Amino acid sequence: MSTSILQKAGDIMSGHTNHKLADLEKDSHRPSPDTRLTTDFGVLQGNQDDTLKIIMHFDHERIPERVVHARGTGAFGTFRVYESAEDVTFAPVLTDTSRETPVFVRFSTVQGSRGSADTVRDVRGFATKFYTPEGNWDLVGNNIPVFFIQDSIKFPDIIHAVKPEPHNEVPQAQTAHNNFWDFVNLHTEATHMFMWAMSDRAIPRSYRMMQGFGVNTYTLLNKKGERFFVKFHWTPELGVHSFVWDEALKLAGQDPDFHRKDLYEAIDNGAYPKWKFGIQVIPESKEHDFEFDILDATKVWPEELIPVRYIGEMVLNKNVDEFFPQTEQAAFCTAHMVPGIGPSDDPLLQGRNFSYFDTQLSRLGVNWQELPINRPVCPVMNFNRDGQGRHRISKGVLNYWPNRAGTNPPATAEEGAYIDYPQKIAGIKARAKSPKFKEHFNQAQLFLNSLSPQEKTHLVNAFAFELDHCEDPVVYERMSVRLADIDLDLARTVSQMVGGPAIEKASRPNHGKKATRISQLEFPPFEPTIKSRRVAIMIADGYDSLAFNGVRAAVLAASALPVIIAPRRSEIFPASSDKKPGSGVFPHHHLEGYRSTMVDAIFVPGGAESIQTLSKAGRALHWLREAFGHLKAIGGTGEAVGLLQTAFGLPGVEFSSDGSVSSSYGVVTIGKRPEGFMEAVKIAKEGSSFLEKFFYEISQHRNWDRELDGLNAQVAY
Repeated sequence: MSTSILQKAGDIMSGHTNHKLADLEKDSHRPSPDTRLTTDFGVLQGNQDDTLKIIMHFDHERIPERVVHARGTGAFGTFRVYESAEDVTFAPVLTDTSRETPVFVRFSTVQGSRGSADTVRDVRGFATKFYTPEGNWDLVGNNIPVFFIQDSIKFPDIIHAVKPEPHNEVPQAQTAHNNFWDFVNLHTEATHMFMWAMSDRAIPRSYRMMQGFGVNTYTLLNKKGERFFVKFHWTPELGVHSFVWDEALKLAGQDPDFHRKDLYEAIDNGAYPKWKFGIQVIPESKEHDFEFDILDATKVWPEELIPVRYIGEMVLNKNVDEFFPQTEQAAFCTAHMVPGIGPSDDPLLQGRNFSYFDTQLSRLGVNWQELPINRPVCPVMNFNRDGQGRHRISKGVLNYWPNRAGTNPPATAEEGAYIDYPQKIAGIKARAKSPKFKEHFNQAQLFLNSLSPQEKTHLVNAFAFELDHCEDPVVYERMSVRLADIDLDLARTVSQMVGGPAIEKASRPNHGKKATRISQLEFPPFEPTIKSRRVAIMIADGYDSLAFNGVRAAVLAASALPVIIAPRRSEIFPASSDKKPGSGVFPHHHLEGYRSTMVDAIFVPGGAESIQTLSKAGRALHWLREAFGHLKAIGGTGEAVGLLQTAFGLPGVEFSSDGSVSSSYGVVTIGKRPEGFMEAVKIAKEGSSFLEKFFYEISQHRNWDRELDGLNAQVAY
């Protein structure tokens, strides 16, 4: 690489300044009382209320939404490698441990429109734009490592099938309808993917708590000219967690913006989401050493065979300043790669490399890469000209190559040019795939066998829900039979639930093999934490201020969010208060305005008057029962223990009646008023104090024993 170009790259990343944010600042404006209203052509405007001219802009303020991934949100951050991958690639973004690369990440659902709900059952997009000195690298992935189809030629069909049905434009953002299940039934290559889509992976608790996968097979090239096949992984610091289905259903109506608000809230409160970045690598010489084709996007690379090597970390630490020009106009393309990273012959990736660019032309115009959010931080020099929305001004008389002045010649490999790998080809040219692509069931069985007992139950219930929404008997009967390709017990149970035929035998035996790192329970937080979790504190007049203040302070100290809930949103007064204004606390929400689905745990402090009021409030009891049914941590002190017993006093659930701490099925209680609370809590399973035990239960996300022992099913919620 020439000294001048290398120097420019070093200058861009020196000092770990986020150069993309600095670049965006050139196009940022902040109105204030000192600024004055103008027209779009800069003339001061004296009247905003009595002119029709402004309507012309308003009439054109919509652009085509994305066909898929229309519903999304995004944030800025940084990426660093802490272990150089120079043995497999020369791309500095993956080798330079001193570099901090700006990133923009957009999360999304796949099926729904821009106005659909966040918490529907769906695959989630996880698209990352790296603004490197060598140009932009777009890693466009999902939270599920496989896809429905093997070849991009089938992409229009799968999307047509999953979208609302053409005759009535329903349902919105759901796979629970005839056309989707008809399609995947008739395309056996989708078998593995629909197992993942019916699992808890499709209802993530938060964008911050889901894995990301590049899905396709890419390539890496090192300085020796050696090529490797690679799959990319993101693993969240907070662990991989999901909603329970009832919770996801209710949130779609109660708070359809739950996921985008959750991401914004966490970053705004300094609980920055983090992911470890990993690679699975296969040398080119070992491409054909596996029973599956490594270029098949409907297959995972089992970690027992190809371990994930974690080499970096990404942190999201800044929310967008304006949604439309940043998140909505953010555009990604799988073909955007930097030297050292390349495509493979994965037939799904080959089509994506064309289609992503093409769809941005439709949405944003030919100059979409000049938009502030999309433009790189390194220089852009080429002979592209004109077209709608052109931002750049290119000086000079030459707009072609070669030219008489030798202006703007192509770069050499030594200067860092992207050079396509000279792949050796031998064979015939035909519209066909390798024989290994024709095996569609082994990994679907592997996925099922690797789930925990509760995850298997959730999977069965998901199939039963989805096929129950298919009115055409041909669809749900055929699909019930198709499940016998995977597992006989699965097929029988689902078929009985949805009114399908009696299934006597499996289409093929379940091989019984399992794999590690498939169940999301194998991805706990890096360390026990309640960071960014919402902890509801439920009170009424006469609450125990000692317990309230102690728990609220400890929750804040743990970088979690205390959410005060009460029968009303006006001031609530503690026990023995003279109820003078300012002597109490103002709740964040009242019981009817906010629901238990929106928090991760509930704490109820004692106080005789407070508990008496709450015990007569049906919504308060519903809050507690619903949280119990959704397997969330629940804590109570003093008189509150009696309220918890009233709400879900079931055989087997133990409650404290004295000064000792009881922890039973995620319910943590102390029967007497505690003398005090520590603010700094060490979260560990062996903790002995009330807060240690309560915070540990929150850190586990859910108490699965409550479901496995059937206790949650005994409470009406």
